[in-house]
Amino acid sequence: MAGDLLNSFTAGPDESGRFGDFGGRFVSETLMPLILELEKEYENAKIDSNFWKEMDDLWANYVGRPSPLYFCERLTNHFAGAKIYMKRDELNHTGAHKINNVLGQILLARRMNKKRIIAETGAGQHGVATATVCAKFGLKCVVYMGAHDVERQAPNVFRMKLLGAEVIPVTSGRGTLKDAMNDALRDWVTNVEDTFYCIGTVAGPHPYPEMVRDFQSIIGKETKTQMLEQEGRAPDTLVAAIGGGSNAMGLFYPFLDDLKVSIIGVEAGGKGVNSKMEHCASLTGGRPGVLHGNRTYLLQDDDGQILEGFSISAGLDYPGIGPEHAWLHESGRVNYVSITDKEALTAFQLCCELEGIIPALEPSHALAHVGKIAPKLPSDHIICMNMCGRGDKDIFTVAKALNFDMEFS
Repeated sequence: MAGDLLNSFTAGPDESGRFGDFGGRFVSETLMPLILELEKEYENAKIDSNFWKEMDDLWANYVGRPSPLYFCERLTNHFAGAKIYMKRDELNHTGAHKINNVLGQILLARRMNKKRIIAETGAGQHGVATATVCAKFGLKCVVYMGAHDVERQAPNVFRMKLLGAEVIPVTSGRGTLKDAMNDALRDWVTNVEDTFYCIGTVAGPHPYPEMVRDFQSIIGKETKTQMLEQEGRAPDTLVAAIGGGSNAMGLFYPFLDDLKVSIIGVEAGGKGVNSKMEHCASLTGGRPGVLHGNRTYLLQDDDGQILEGFSISAGLDYPGIGPEHAWLHESGRVNYVSITDKEALTAFQLCCELEGIIPALEPSHALAHVGKIAPKLPSDHIICMNMCGRGDKDIFTVAKALNFDMEFS
């Protein structure tokens, strides 16, 4: 891979699942046969036209793809600078980008004759997507969710239960996404025969980062086509929020080799990256280490112990980042920045008031950065951000943060 990467940012990973120094397979001996079996099944599926025919049909007729590319006229006028577009993946069935990937993984699970699906979830969107597709195909679904996230994402917990999933609150650690993923991996080790682990982001042991990226790259492929139709050219700048980083990698990947396109990933700055670990900006405040089966940038202390991050956004509240993002950071191809909770809340309100779109807190971080750069850019500069989730799930969190009175007489 190393030679190919001199000419392409889309050539990875290599045969061992590495993006430069990042990625790989750091798993127990019990799980290694399953990982190798999954890799083999995915390699077969990639060249199976019937697999992609089924995926295309489900994306179109079940998910509702392609999602619209929307020109934000009022936001553009408000910032009086660059033209702002949104790739509206919040209009997908289940309200986020997560289902793009879940469909692919569960089709693989069916090919492997796995009847029990487990998943981790933070904001609940991946859990809802997994429960949804399991309901469609009649598969048992178990979702691990941090107890803290169960409390702040109650609407999605109810949705998962309506769809027939068993939701298991995880009380270890701080009860967030990291802890949910820990327990899901423990489940997988215990139930290797009939269980398929559906990972929701571009993290985990190889082949998950590559596989999730490939399924999510439908976002960027559509954006390329739609931007040509609407503007006659590629966007100048791409912006997306990053926790583990699947929505961002989905948008970025088809553009990585077009060096004229500037690419920006937005991490969760929490209360500020200079605060005492009250953020989840792994690339800004972290360093390389191993977690959840892969080597990447992590928030950790001097002894290598993983630190608890913080973000108002449950979906960005993860102390690591996907290994391909870590490599893109070190290579300099993608610029990674951070946005605070306060800035994200301001962008959330602005989007509601000016565009009539209630965003999730995750893409509100991306929009907040768009608001920082758009006024400084000329009117013919085109910014495209990924509106990767809708905000129904976050209204109570936002109301509490804004001290909004929810009592109505």
